[in-house]
Amino acid sequence: MNKAVFLDRDGVINPLVYNLMTGAYESPHMPEDFSLYPYVERALRRLKDAGFLNIIVSNQPSFAKGKTSLENIQEIEKMLSDFSKEHGELIDAAYYCYHHPNGIVPAYTGNCSCRKPGTLFLQQAAKRFLLNASKCWLIGDRDSDVLCGSNFGCRTIKIDHFHAEKSRENVKADYHAANLEEAVNQIIKGD
Repeated sequence: MNKAVFLDRDGVINPLVYNLMTGAYESPHMPEDFSLYPYVERALRRLKDAGFLNIIVSNQPSFAKGKTSLENIQEIEKMLSDFSKEHGELIDAAYYCYHHPNGIVPAYTGNCSCRKPGTLFLQQAAKRFLLNASKCWLIGDRDSDVLCGSNFGCRTIKIDHFHAEKSRENVKADYHAANLEEAVNQIIKGD
């Protein structure tokens, strides 16, 4: 059985971007707004060197909500995929949910089983990569991330950055970290 770290994307791998229309920090809606935290390559490489698969699991409802085009979202995904390839396949798989219960694009509006805290993508990855959930971790910055990991049966780390405060209430993670680099230190220490 293999082990993996499931990584939320926005707020963990890349910074959130201020949206003038909503007055909130959100996922990047345009490719030119996407950037990676400076420590991402080093952090992902450390996980790979420790024997983990790196798997992105991310809710991406901006198209469903009418905030950007599906093409923009997919171009940002391609940018992250290209980064991974350029640095020796640091990311083993990526799963993106485009749905939202309160969307305005009919085909992407409603409840689904792939949106976190649902565990469908983690289950699919477990089957594909023969993962042992008890040896896996999930790193995210929202309650839905922590619930997803807990429901799947893996250990969880919540990134405690200011911009995700509204998405954190009473769900308790196994560990807390200031950023991905600190989370990876915890995983390496606790594995």
